[in-house]
Amino acid sequence: MTVDAPSRIAIEQLFSDPAPVAGQTLRGGRLPDALRKSYGGDLAIALRTDRPTVISNFVSTLDGVVSYNTPEQAGGGEISGFSDADHFVMGLLRAMSDVVLIGAGTLRAAHGEAWSHRFTHPGSADALSEYRATLGLVPEATTAVVSRTGDIDLSHPGLSNPDVPVLIITTRAGAATLRKGRLMDHVDVAAAGDESVEPASIVASLADRGAHVVLCEGGPHLFGQMLRDHLVDEHFMTVAPQVAGRSPATPRLSLVEGTAFTVAEAPWFQLVDLRRSDNHLFARYRFEEIES
Repeated sequence: MTVDAPSRIAIEQLFSDPAPVAGQTLRGGRLPDALRKSYGGDLAIALRTDRPTVISNFVSTLDGVVSYNTPEQAGGGEISGFSDADHFVMGLLRAMSDVVLIGAGTLRAAHGEAWSHRFTHPGSADALSEYRATLGLVPEATTAVVSRTGDIDLSHPGLSNPDVPVLIITTRAGAATLRKGRLMDHVDVAAAGDESVEPASIVASLADRGAHVVLCEGGPHLFGQMLRDHLVDEHFMTVAPQVAGRSPATPRLSLVEGTAFTVAEAPWFQLVDLRRSDNHLFARYRFEEIES
């Protein structure tokens, strides 16, 4: 598939009401002209003072499926229809983040994937890299992988590039297992629990390493845990115009797996931005106001 240059992507802004609080520190703002034209406007992310701001980004079908959950068709590309606009938005969010956070299941399901803005949308890679530099960020966001056991294939294409920092967040036993092997210089390990790795410990580990914006890209189990513990500040959702369906014989993953909320506890989000490209919708939601 040929990837268009940024200027040829047409994302149209339909609604925007971000309502930033006076005095908030923001990352971003007015985008460079080429990126602004592609995105259909500007983008700023409010920074918290108590912990890193956590944003999430998923693509879903109309019926809420985020993965076909088959060995060769488990990624977001099959859900988005390999939408160029979706890849661009993914690249833009990665370029604005300090860390891209994923679970071990997402890593194993994504054959050949890498969590770099340069990999996501090659046609805008240089423009995104230049913008990242203007934000004062290091060239590549850290790829952080959460694994209870530490059973991680460090030869995975998304982890083996020495130019992309990698952090494995695991239990103490998992960290000991990883450190027995030979870790490449760009790979670090954080022990963040005894029997399990809780979301608060994940965020604390990233804060200790200077992260201000963390982009969670799943999977659905990790995202559900982050929601459960009120650690998601904003959610970006691409809605693709297809219906995947599901059946007992054909289970498929939804946006949240492994976590169920009661009516009283279910998190609600405020719609703050809505855009479209052809038949795809790009929504941005805020969970709660970020205190300055």
